[in-house]
Amino acid sequence: MIRFIASRMAQSAIVLLVMSFVIYSLIGLMPGDPIDEMVNSNPGYSAEDVARLRLQYGLDQPLIQRYGHWLQAAATLDFGYSRTYTQPVLKVVGPALLQTGKLVGASFLLFSVLAIIFGIVAALCKDSVLDRAINLFSFAGISVPVFFLALMLIFLLAVRLQWLPASGMFTISGPGGVLDHAKYLVLPVLTLTAAYTGRFTRFTRASMIETLRMDYIRTARAKGAGPVRVVFRHALRNAMIPVVTVLALSFGSLLGGALIVETMFAQRGMGKLIYDAIMGNDFNLALMGLLFVTAVTLVCNLFADIAYAWLDPRISLT
Repeated sequence: MIRFIASRMAQSAIVLLVMSFVIYSLIGLMPGDPIDEMVNSNPGYSAEDVARLRLQYGLDQPLIQRYGHWLQAAATLDFGYSRTYTQPVLKVVGPALLQTGKLVGASFLLFSVLAIIFGIVAALCKDSVLDRAINLFSFAGISVPVFFLALMLIFLLAVRLQWLPASGMFTISGPGGVLDHAKYLVLPVLTLTAAYTGRFTRFTRASMIETLRMDYIRTARAKGAGPVRVVFRHALRNAMIPVVTVLALSFGSLLGGALIVETMFAQRGMGKLIYDAIMGNDFNLALMGLLFVTAVTLVCNLFADIAYAWLDPRISLT
Protein backbone atom coordinates (compact mmCIF):
# COMPACT_ATOMS: atom_id res chain seq x y z
CA MET A 1 0.00 0.00 0.00
CA ILE A 2 2.74 2.48 0.99
CA ARG A 3 4.74 1.68 -2.15
CA PHE A 4 1.63 2.15 -4.29
CA ILE A 5 0.81 5.52 -2.70
CA ALA A 6 4.43 6.68 -3.08
CA SER A 7 4.39 5.65 -6.75
CA ARG A 8 1.13 7.47 -7.40
CA MET A 9 2.41 10.57 -5.61
CA ALA A 10 5.48 10.59 -7.86
CA GLN A 11 3.28 10.20 -10.95
CA SER A 12 1.03 13.01 -9.71
CA ALA A 13 4.05 15.29 -9.25
CA ILE A 14 5.07 14.65 -12.87
CA VAL A 15 1.53 15.34 -14.07
CA LEU A 16 1.42 18.60 -12.06
CA LEU A 17 4.78 19.63 -13.54
CA VAL A 18 3.57 19.02 -17.09
CA MET A 19 0.24 20.72 -16.42
CA SER A 20 1.97 23.73 -14.88
CA PHE A 21 3.94 24.21 -18.11
CA VAL A 22 0.83 23.73 -20.26
CA ILE A 23 -1.27 26.15 -18.20
CA TYR A 24 1.56 28.68 -17.98
CA SER A 25 2.01 28.53 -21.75
CA LEU A 26 -1.72 28.90 -22.46
CA ILE A 27 -2.03 31.84 -20.08
CA GLY A 28 1.10 33.41 -21.61
CA LEU A 29 -0.43 33.12 -25.09
CA MET A 30 -3.61 34.93 -24.06
CA PRO A 31 -4.06 38.36 -25.66
CA GLY A 32 -2.99 41.16 -23.39
CA ASP A 33 -0.87 41.05 -20.23
CA PRO A 34 -0.65 43.01 -16.94
CA ILE A 35 1.45 45.73 -18.61
CA ASP A 36 -1.23 46.26 -21.26
CA GLU A 37 -3.80 46.62 -18.49
CA MET A 38 -1.63 49.22 -16.76
CA VAL A 39 -1.13 51.14 -20.00
CA ASN A 40 -4.86 51.14 -20.78
CA SER A 41 -5.65 52.57 -17.35
CA ASN A 42 -2.81 55.14 -17.63
CA PRO A 43 -2.67 56.51 -21.19
CA GLY A 44 0.19 58.84 -20.22
CA TYR A 45 2.77 56.05 -20.30
CA SER A 46 5.39 56.45 -23.02
CA ALA A 47 6.99 53.66 -25.04
CA GLU A 48 10.08 53.88 -22.80
CA ASP A 49 7.92 53.47 -19.71
CA VAL A 50 6.26 50.37 -21.18
CA ALA A 51 9.65 48.87 -22.11
CA ARG A 52 10.99 49.56 -18.61
CA LEU A 53 7.95 47.91 -17.00
CA ARG A 54 8.28 44.85 -19.22
CA LEU A 55 11.95 44.60 -18.25
CA GLN A 56 11.12 45.02 -14.56
CA TYR A 57 8.45 42.29 -14.59
CA GLY A 58 10.45 39.98 -16.87
CA LEU A 59 7.85 40.06 -19.65
CA ASP A 60 10.54 40.82 -22.22
CA GLN A 61 12.00 37.32 -21.77
CA PRO A 62 11.01 34.24 -23.79
CA LEU A 63 8.12 32.18 -22.42
CA ILE A 64 10.25 29.16 -21.49
CA GLN A 65 12.68 31.37 -19.55
CA ARG A 66 9.83 33.01 -17.63
CA TYR A 67 8.43 29.58 -16.79
CA GLY A 68 11.83 28.49 -15.48
CA HIS A 69 11.96 31.48 -13.12
CA TRP A 70 8.41 30.78 -11.94
CA LEU A 71 9.24 27.10 -11.34
CA GLN A 72 12.31 27.98 -9.26
CA ALA A 73 10.23 30.31 -7.11
CA ALA A 74 7.37 27.79 -6.84
CA ALA A 75 9.83 25.18 -5.50
CA THR A 76 10.23 27.47 -2.46
CA LEU A 77 6.41 27.92 -2.19
CA ASP A 78 6.65 31.40 -3.65
CA PHE A 79 3.85 31.56 -6.24
CA GLY A 80 4.14 35.28 -6.81
CA TYR A 81 1.75 38.16 -6.14
CA SER A 82 -1.80 38.65 -7.26
CA ARG A 83 -2.02 41.78 -9.39
CA THR A 84 -5.72 42.17 -8.60
CA TYR A 85 -5.46 41.84 -4.81
CA THR A 86 -1.84 43.09 -4.39
CA GLN A 87 -1.16 40.22 -1.99
CA PRO A 88 0.77 36.94 -2.19
CA VAL A 89 -1.20 34.35 -4.13
CA LEU A 90 -1.30 31.90 -1.22
CA LYS A 91 -2.95 34.51 1.02
CA VAL A 92 -5.63 35.14 -1.60
CA VAL A 93 -6.24 31.45 -2.31
CA GLY A 94 -6.55 30.43 1.35
CA PRO A 95 -9.98 31.97 2.18
CA ALA A 96 -11.39 31.04 -1.24
CA LEU A 97 -10.19 27.46 -0.80
CA LEU A 98 -11.87 27.24 2.59
CA GLN A 99 -15.17 28.54 1.20
CA THR A 100 -15.13 26.14 -1.76
CA GLY A 101 -14.16 23.28 0.55
CA LYS A 102 -17.24 23.91 2.69
CA LEU A 103 -19.54 24.23 -0.32
CA VAL A 104 -18.22 21.31 -2.38
CA GLY A 105 -17.57 19.07 0.62
CA ALA A 106 -21.07 19.42 2.03
CA SER A 107 -22.65 18.99 -1.42
CA PHE A 108 -20.51 15.97 -2.27
CA LEU A 109 -21.32 14.20 1.00
CA LEU A 110 -25.03 14.95 0.71
CA PHE A 111 -25.59 13.96 -2.92
CA SER A 112 -23.39 10.84 -2.55
CA VAL A 113 -25.54 9.55 0.33
CA LEU A 114 -28.80 10.45 -1.43
CA ALA A 115 -27.67 8.90 -4.73
CA ILE A 116 -26.72 5.62 -3.04
CA ILE A 117 -30.02 5.45 -1.13
CA PHE A 118 -32.17 6.33 -4.16
CA GLY A 119 -30.17 4.00 -6.41
CA ILE A 120 -30.59 1.04 -4.06
CA VAL A 121 -34.32 1.67 -3.63
CA ALA A 122 -34.83 2.04 -7.39
CA ALA A 123 -32.90 -1.17 -8.10
CA LEU A 124 -34.85 -3.17 -5.51
CA CYS A 125 -38.18 -1.80 -6.82
CA LYS A 126 -37.28 -2.07 -10.49
CA ASP A 127 -40.11 -1.07 -12.89
CA SER A 128 -42.39 -0.08 -10.03
CA VAL A 129 -44.07 3.30 -9.51
CA LEU A 130 -41.37 4.26 -7.01
CA ASP A 131 -38.64 3.36 -9.49
CA ARG A 132 -40.28 5.50 -12.17
CA ALA A 133 -40.63 8.42 -9.76
CA ILE A 134 -36.93 8.21 -8.85
CA ASN A 135 -36.01 8.01 -12.54
CA LEU A 136 -38.14 11.07 -13.25
CA PHE A 137 -36.39 12.98 -10.47
CA SER A 138 -33.00 11.83 -11.80
CA PHE A 139 -33.70 12.89 -15.36
CA ALA A 140 -35.01 16.25 -14.12
CA GLY A 141 -31.81 16.82 -12.14
CA ILE A 142 -29.67 15.92 -15.15
CA SER A 143 -31.66 18.05 -17.60
CA VAL A 144 -32.17 21.29 -15.66
CA PRO A 145 -29.19 23.70 -15.98
CA VAL A 146 -27.47 24.60 -12.74
CA PHE A 147 -28.03 28.34 -13.15
CA PHE A 148 -31.78 27.86 -13.78
CA LEU A 149 -32.05 25.58 -10.74
CA ALA A 150 -30.29 28.22 -8.64
CA LEU A 151 -32.72 30.90 -9.85
CA MET A 152 -35.72 28.72 -9.03
CA LEU A 153 -34.46 28.00 -5.52
CA ILE A 154 -33.75 31.70 -4.95
CA PHE A 155 -37.25 32.62 -6.14
CA LEU A 156 -38.96 29.95 -4.02
CA LEU A 157 -36.97 29.87 -0.78
CA ALA A 158 -35.56 33.41 -0.66
CA VAL A 159 -38.10 35.63 -2.45
CA ARG A 160 -41.49 33.97 -1.93
CA LEU A 161 -41.04 32.12 1.36
CA GLN A 162 -38.19 34.29 2.70
CA TRP A 163 -36.71 31.38 4.61
CA LEU A 164 -33.12 31.86 3.46
CA PRO A 165 -30.92 34.72 2.19
CA ALA A 166 -30.68 35.00 -1.59
CA SER A 167 -26.91 35.55 -1.82
CA GLY A 168 -23.82 36.50 0.10
CA MET A 169 -21.60 34.79 2.66
CA PHE A 170 -22.61 36.44 5.94
CA THR A 171 -24.93 39.08 7.35
CA ILE A 172 -23.46 42.57 7.12
CA SER A 173 -23.11 43.99 10.64
CA GLY A 174 -24.50 40.69 11.90
CA PRO A 175 -23.18 38.22 14.48
CA GLY A 176 -20.92 36.49 11.95
CA GLY A 177 -21.02 33.16 13.76
CA VAL A 178 -21.11 29.60 12.46
CA LEU A 179 -24.90 29.57 12.17
CA ASP A 180 -24.87 32.83 10.24
CA HIS A 181 -22.35 31.47 7.71
CA ALA A 182 -24.21 28.15 7.49
CA LYS A 183 -27.46 29.95 6.68
CA TYR A 184 -25.87 31.43 3.55
CA LEU A 185 -24.51 28.03 2.49
CA VAL A 186 -27.88 26.25 2.46
CA LEU A 187 -29.07 27.43 -0.97
CA PRO A 188 -25.73 26.82 -2.78
CA VAL A 189 -25.46 23.36 -1.23
CA LEU A 190 -29.06 22.53 -2.17
CA THR A 191 -28.40 23.65 -5.75
CA LEU A 192 -25.31 21.48 -6.22
CA THR A 193 -26.95 18.55 -4.44
CA ALA A 194 -30.07 18.67 -6.61
CA ALA A 195 -27.97 19.05 -9.76
CA TYR A 196 -25.71 16.05 -9.10
CA THR A 197 -27.92 13.61 -7.18
CA GLY A 198 -29.82 12.54 -10.30
CA ARG A 199 -26.86 11.50 -12.43
CA PHE A 200 -25.23 9.46 -9.67
CA THR A 201 -28.55 7.88 -8.75
CA ARG A 202 -28.73 6.55 -12.32
CA PHE A 203 -25.23 5.07 -12.05
CA THR A 204 -25.97 3.46 -8.67
CA ARG A 205 -29.27 2.01 -9.90
CA ALA A 206 -27.74 0.49 -13.04
CA SER A 207 -24.80 -0.98 -11.13
CA MET A 208 -27.04 -2.44 -8.41
CA ILE A 209 -29.40 -4.03 -10.95
CA GLU A 210 -26.46 -5.68 -12.71
CA THR A 211 -24.92 -6.88 -9.44
CA LEU A 212 -28.20 -8.33 -8.12
CA ARG A 213 -28.32 -10.61 -11.19
CA MET A 214 -24.97 -12.24 -10.38
CA ASP A 215 -24.68 -15.90 -9.46
CA TYR A 216 -23.13 -15.23 -6.05
CA ILE A 217 -26.21 -13.17 -5.09
CA ARG A 218 -28.49 -16.10 -5.91
CA THR A 219 -26.14 -18.37 -3.94
CA ALA A 220 -26.25 -16.07 -0.90
CA ARG A 221 -30.06 -16.06 -1.03
CA ALA A 222 -30.14 -19.85 -1.40
CA LYS A 223 -27.94 -20.19 1.70
CA GLY A 224 -30.50 -18.25 3.73
CA ALA A 225 -28.99 -14.75 3.80
CA GLY A 226 -31.59 -12.10 4.57
CA PRO A 227 -32.44 -9.23 2.21
CA VAL A 228 -30.48 -6.66 4.23
CA ARG A 229 -27.36 -8.84 4.30
CA VAL A 230 -27.64 -9.61 0.60
CA VAL A 231 -27.98 -5.96 -0.37
CA PHE A 232 -25.45 -4.32 1.94
CA ARG A 233 -22.93 -7.12 2.49
CA HIS A 234 -22.82 -8.84 -0.89
CA ALA A 235 -24.26 -6.53 -3.54
CA LEU A 236 -23.53 -2.94 -2.54
CA ARG A 237 -19.75 -3.22 -2.16
CA ASN A 238 -19.35 -4.72 -5.63
CA ALA A 239 -21.85 -2.31 -7.16
CA MET A 240 -19.98 0.68 -5.74
CA ILE A 241 -16.79 0.08 -7.76
CA PRO A 242 -18.01 1.75 -11.00
CA VAL A 243 -19.86 4.39 -8.96
CA VAL A 244 -16.66 5.32 -7.11
CA THR A 245 -14.90 5.66 -10.45
CA VAL A 246 -17.53 8.06 -11.77
CA LEU A 247 -17.54 10.04 -8.51
CA ALA A 248 -13.76 10.48 -8.60
CA LEU A 249 -13.67 11.49 -12.27
CA SER A 250 -16.60 13.89 -11.81
CA PHE A 251 -15.03 15.86 -8.98
CA GLY A 252 -13.39 18.24 -11.46
CA SER A 253 -16.76 18.95 -13.09
CA LEU A 254 -18.19 19.52 -9.60
CA LEU A 255 -15.68 22.35 -9.16
CA GLY A 256 -16.86 23.70 -12.52
CA GLY A 257 -20.45 23.58 -11.29
CA ALA A 258 -19.30 25.37 -8.16
CA LEU A 259 -18.15 28.27 -10.36
CA ILE A 260 -21.74 28.85 -11.56
CA VAL A 261 -23.17 28.42 -8.07
CA GLU A 262 -20.59 30.73 -6.50
CA THR A 263 -21.37 33.36 -9.12
CA MET A 264 -25.14 33.04 -8.66
CA PHE A 265 -24.96 33.23 -4.85
CA ALA A 266 -22.02 35.69 -4.56
CA GLN A 267 -19.78 33.17 -2.85
CA ARG A 268 -16.07 34.06 -2.93
CA GLY A 269 -14.78 30.56 -3.66
CA MET A 270 -12.13 29.05 -5.91
CA GLY A 271 -14.36 28.89 -8.98
CA LYS A 272 -15.21 32.59 -8.84
CA LEU A 273 -11.60 33.42 -8.00
CA ILE A 274 -10.25 31.57 -11.06
CA TYR A 275 -12.84 33.19 -13.31
CA ASP A 276 -12.03 36.69 -12.07
CA ALA A 277 -8.28 36.01 -12.33
CA ILE A 278 -8.55 34.89 -15.97
CA MET A 279 -10.81 37.79 -16.93
CA GLY A 280 -8.50 40.25 -15.17
CA ASN A 281 -5.24 38.83 -16.61
CA ASP A 282 -4.06 37.98 -13.08
CA PHE A 283 -1.61 35.32 -14.32
CA ASN A 284 -0.19 34.11 -11.01
CA LEU A 285 -3.59 33.73 -9.38
CA ALA A 286 -5.14 32.00 -12.41
CA LEU A 287 -2.21 29.58 -12.68
CA MET A 288 -2.37 28.67 -8.99
CA GLY A 289 -6.13 28.16 -9.13
CA LEU A 290 -6.02 25.89 -12.19
CA LEU A 291 -3.16 23.85 -10.70
CA PHE A 292 -5.25 23.43 -7.57
CA VAL A 293 -8.11 21.95 -9.62
CA THR A 294 -5.64 19.56 -11.28
CA ALA A 295 -4.21 18.51 -7.91
CA VAL A 296 -7.68 17.87 -6.48
CA THR A 297 -8.56 15.65 -9.47
CA LEU A 298 -5.35 13.64 -9.01
CA VAL A 299 -5.99 13.19 -5.28
CA CYS A 300 -9.57 12.04 -5.95
CA ASN A 301 -8.31 9.42 -8.41
CA LEU A 302 -5.82 8.18 -5.80
CA PHE A 303 -8.60 7.84 -3.22
CA ALA A 304 -10.69 5.99 -5.81
CA ASP A 305 -7.92 3.43 -6.36
CA ILE A 306 -7.58 2.89 -2.62
CA ALA A 307 -11.36 2.52 -2.34
CA TYR A 308 -11.27 -0.23 -4.99
CA ALA A 309 -9.07 -2.41 -2.78
CA TRP A 310 -11.31 -1.79 0.22
CA LEU A 311 -14.50 -2.58 -1.68
CA ASP A 312 -13.16 -5.68 -3.44
CA PRO A 313 -10.39 -7.68 -1.68
CA ARG A 314 -9.54 -9.34 -5.01
CA ILE A 315 -8.07 -6.05 -6.23
CA SER A 316 -4.43 -5.72 -5.24
CA LEU A 317 -2.53 -2.43 -5.07
CA THR A 318 0.90 -4.08 -5.12
